[in-house]
Amino acid sequence: MTYLHFKALHIIFVVSWFAGLFYMPRLFVYHTEARDKTEAERQILFAQFTKMEKLLWNAIMTPACWLTIIFGSIMLYITPAWLDQDWMRLKLLFVVGLLAYHSFTRKILLELRRGIFRFSSFQLRLFNEIATIFLFSIVFLVVLKNTVDWLWGVLGLVIFAVLMMTAVRIVKRIREK
Repeated sequence: MTYLHFKALHIIFVVSWFAGLFYMPRLFVYHTEARDKTEAERQILFAQFTKMEKLLWNAIMTPACWLTIIFGSIMLYITPAWLDQDWMRLKLLFVVGLLAYHSFTRKILLELRRGIFRFSSFQLRLFNEIATIFLFSIVFLVVLKNTVDWLWGVLGLVIFAVLMMTAVRIVKRIREK
């Protein structure tokens, strides 16, 4: 296989991983909101959300995470000079942050299975936006590489995060009306 084959596989599994990272917190929101239903509805919904979360975690998110790391590592093995570039070091730092987010998602998943609801649906909606911030950061960094002015990049990321959180709050207010 050539470098481009590994790159294509890396991108495919990044997309799959992010699909799970976007959908899992959304399931957590629905799972949490199901507490407000009648007992009969709650039992059915809890069972269904638990099943969906387990399948998403085991069949999509975790395999996609590992395959993303494997194919990314192969690309670094083929092109080790990238490790000397600042953009790649920063990207890898974001990937470590994304792995921490992935792990924290697992923690929430296990808590919900045990009936522990530590977060409100609003907090989980905000949590859901963190994956979007990671996605934007990593994609812009990889595409722009060394042309990124780090100060403007960080400022843009902060502004983007604030806009995302503001949008979630606006949607919450609209839903409450």
